[in-house]
Amino acid sequence: MALETVLLAVGPNDASRIEELAETVVDIAGPAGADVVVAHVFTDDEYETVVDRLEFSAVAEADPDEVADRHATVRDLREILDEADIETSVRGAVGDHGEEIVALAGMTRADLVVVGGRKRSPTGKAVFGSVAQEVMLEAPCPVTFVRGDD
Repeated sequence: MALETVLLAVGPNDASRIEELAETVVDIAGPAGADVVVAHVFTDDEYETVVDRLEFSAVAEADPDEVADRHATVRDLREILDEADIETSVRGAVGDHGEEIVALAGMTRADLVVVGGRKRSPTGKAVFGSVAQEVMLEAPCPVTFVRGDD
């Protein structure tokens, strides 16, 4: 299977693991010459907060792709990926994190999804993380999980 498109899905808890996510994507996408779609999924409440903070005129007028592209986490990731000569684009979505990541994987025809998560206690490991778990079980392609220490 040729790796043409990697979907790097980020959310509100990924600002602290940008380096790990970018390094993983560079290691995977760089040698394959794959394009990377940086996707940021917002819940309705997160979206309203970000739209307000970024000073869009109204939530109804804001485009999720543009909101995601202006988000600091996405900008920082794109900068690192651009420095590694990796072609990037941005997609934004509003809704349930797991469902929207899976939907974006299908829409972008991703060959691989990269998601982040955090190190968990033995009890927490049973749950693994609802978003990461949902993506791993439902994505139409393989998923790489990048564990952070937070």
